[in-house]
Amino acid sequence: MTGRTAVVTGGASGIGGAISRRLANDGDLVAIFDINGAAAESAAAEITQDGGKATGLAVDVTDRTAIAAALDEVRAVLGRPAILVNSAGATLASPFLDITRDSWQAALAVNLTSTFDCCQLVLPDMIDEGWGRIVNISSSSVHSGSPGLGAYVTSKSGVVGLTKVLALEFGRHGITVNSIPPGFIDTPMLRKTVDSGMVDVDAQIGKTPVGRIGRPEDVAATTAFLVSDEAGYITGQLIGVNGGRNT
Repeated sequence: MTGRTAVVTGGASGIGGAISRRLANDGDLVAIFDINGAAAESAAAEITQDGGKATGLAVDVTDRTAIAAALDEVRAVLGRPAILVNSAGATLASPFLDITRDSWQAALAVNLTSTFDCCQLVLPDMIDEGWGRIVNISSSSVHSGSPGLGAYVTSKSGVVGLTKVLALEFGRHGITVNSIPPGFIDTPMLRKTVDSGMVDVDAQIGKTPVGRIGRPEDVAATTAFLVSDEAGYITGQLIGVNGGRNT
C-alpha cells in the first residue's frame, strides 16, 4: 500500500486495464490515460467502487501537449507521478511492401514516440522525489520478428532500446526503467489480429510451453513487482511474460 501516484497509458482495457486495477488494488493512486475517454472514466469508476482511488482522462498519447495537460491535472488531483506504465499501443498489421509512410509514422507515434514523450514529461517529477518506476510494455515479437508487423515490431524494438538508455541515465536518481515484452496475451488487440486471419489461437497455444493463452493479469502481476520497492535493484531489463515461448 504505497499511496504513490501511477500513470498508466492505454489503461482502460486489455493489459493496461489489468495493470490499472492491480496497482489500485496494491494501494497506488491511478491515473488512467486512454484515447477512449468514456472507457477511461468507466475503468476509474470501477476502481473507485472497489475501494481504490483513480481518475480517468481522455488522452491521445500521440499529442505531447495533451499528455502534458493531463499530467498537470494528475499532479493537482492525485499528486506527482512516481510510477509510469507505458502500455498504449497499436498493431497496424500490413505486409511490408504495403506499409505506407503514414501508417509507418502512425505506428512509431503510438508505440514509440508516446513512450519518449511520457517518460520525458514525468522523469523530472521522479528526479525531484528521488524515486521512480517506469515500466514500458514492448512485445515478444522484438525477439523473433513477425511477418506482416514490420512497423509494429520496429517501434516496439525502439521501446526496448529506449528502456536501456533511460535505465543507465537515471538509475542514480533512484529511478528504475524496465520493459515487459508480453507473449501471447488475450487482449482486444490480439483478438483483432485473430479476426483478420493473421493468428490461429489454437496453433499459438500449441507453441506455448505452459499450454495456455496468457492473461492480462499475468502482465499486471509482473508490473506490480517491478514498480515495488523490492525491485529497486532491477533496471534496464526485459522481463518476459510469455509462457516460455521466448527464453
